[in-house]
Amino acid sequence: MSLFSKKNKVVLDQQAISTLISEGCTIDGNLKAPAFVRIDGNITGDVLVEEGLILGDKGLIQGNVITREMIVYGTIHGNIQTESLQIRSSGKIVGEIKTQTLQVEMGAIYNGNLSMAHGNKHEQKNLT
Repeated sequence: MSLFSKKNKVVLDQQAISTLISEGCTIDGNLKAPAFVRIDGNITGDVLVEEGLILGDKGLIQGNVITREMIVYGTIHGNIQTESLQIRSSGKIVGEIKTQTLQVEMGAIYNGNLSMAHGNKHEQKNLT
């Protein structure tokens, strides 16, 4: 039986994690995954995760992120596009966020532009 078989998924934050980038790991390049991913290491490149992403306390992403659901405990320097975003008290984000729902704990840091929309598309309104 393989350590990474689908039967032996790690469960974190109520989700079955299929991919884990552990603390001390570094990826220079883009990451693409079909299911839930937890990142505790460093990624320099864009991240595309179809289902959801958890960025741990020690996790660092220097690139853009596209995913359906996201929980940020670590640091992101890049733009984020997601349906649901939670920034925990230890989370730090510098970049543009496009999301439908946003939850921010006291102590979290965010510097950038935020746009929120209902449904699947972001609407741009002109003020004239």
